[in-house]
Amino acid sequence: MMRLTPIGTPSRAWRFGLCAALCWPVLSCGGGGSSGSFASGGPTPPSGSNVVDVVVDAGPTSTSPDVNTLFTTVTVCIPGSTTNCQIIDHIQVDTGSYGLRILAPVLTLSLPVQTTASGASLLECTQFVDGYSWGPVALADVQISGESAGSVPVQVIGDPNFTNVPADCSSIGPAEDTVAAFGANGILGVGVFAQDCGSNCVSTAVPATYYACTSTLCQSTAVLLASEVQNPVTLFAKDNNGVVIQLPSVAAQGAATVAGSLIFGIDTQSNNQSGNQSVLTVDPNNGDFTTLFNGKSLTQSFLDTGSNGFYFNDTSLTQCTGTNFTTFYCPASPLGLSAALQGQNGVSATVDFTVDNAETLGGNDPSLVAFATLAGTYPTTDTFDWGLPFYYGRTVYTAIETATTAVGTGPYVAF
Repeated sequence: MMRLTPIGTPSRAWRFGLCAALCWPVLSCGGGGSSGSFASGGPTPPSGSNVVDVVVDAGPTSTSPDVNTLFTTVTVCIPGSTTNCQIIDHIQVDTGSYGLRILAPVLTLSLPVQTTASGASLLECTQFVDGYSWGPVALADVQISGESAGSVPVQVIGDPNFTNVPADCSSIGPAEDTVAAFGANGILGVGVFAQDCGSNCVSTAVPATYYACTSTLCQSTAVLLASEVQNPVTLFAKDNNGVVIQLPSVAAQGAATVAGSLIFGIDTQSNNQSGNQSVLTVDPNNGDFTTLFNGKSLTQSFLDTGSNGFYFNDTSLTQCTGTNFTTFYCPASPLGLSAALQGQNGVSATVDFTVDNAETLGGNDPSLVAFATLAGTYPTTDTFDWGLPFYYGRTVYTAIETATTAVGTGPYVAF
């Protein structure tokens, strides 16, 4: 997701919506357990109050397994309460968006909805390529492992108390406000920005974003920065300058489960120290860097655990022809490729990756849902979306805007 920028440039919400549309195609069908391959080769998992387990698995619905989707568990509470709380699993971890969003069908708590100065309820629209999500901005105390933040603005998607959806939100397609449609019980955006819209929404009522709603009318509205959906990491007491994601490598045939760690903070504790990583600063307005690939400079590139594959355009690669696969690549055999990732600071790192046939990944084993070689096309020609496969076998740092670390000031990514 990206910070809002002038008309004609994708917004934060646009990126979030695009990734959501790309992230959950069903690459294998069927259910039930099996002895599928597991990931291996990763470092010893870290420990500490700033560490939470993450996992790639089939997701919250057995009828529609997820592919390359990273999940964690979050506890939300009524603000100020230590007992009126709910533990929610299968919350997707997304470095390409900002803030916590929970699907109303899984939420048992009645979180207080934020109101505008006029007393109207504050709601938000998130548009996807093929649909939208709609729901109020509520307040919740958020706890993840030993980290906590109070009265965090979060979005409750699909709240049945708010069904009056403005036309400029719903016109893009159907609502994606169920667990099956969304592919997760919620999403935890821990990218490089503190809010999901930023300063533009403070001074301007941005269409299809925030709304002030009464029982009969919803109107687009500006919103105070502190009332926007917030990246909860920025509100933690200490480990609040970024995150580190550590995942093991995945075997060529895929894996049924990949277990890793989400570590909060960078250079704040012994388990999140910077080392000799390549530090790539990103655009402070949109979070992008440049990918040099096939002789082209793809200036709107980004790292994103919320995308389930590598997404880029290469006319030399064979595209799939099967139903639901036409936007993916299907080379005749695994193809090794290389690209250089370059930050705004001029730091460059070469990354080798492999693209395999999306239609045959996993073979006949429907339990396999983690693949390091899944790739497809991207809607624009100046972008390389380095999705979750990039993270397999790596430790990746995401530093939040204006936050300081031992190796520099965010926003940056490092690996």
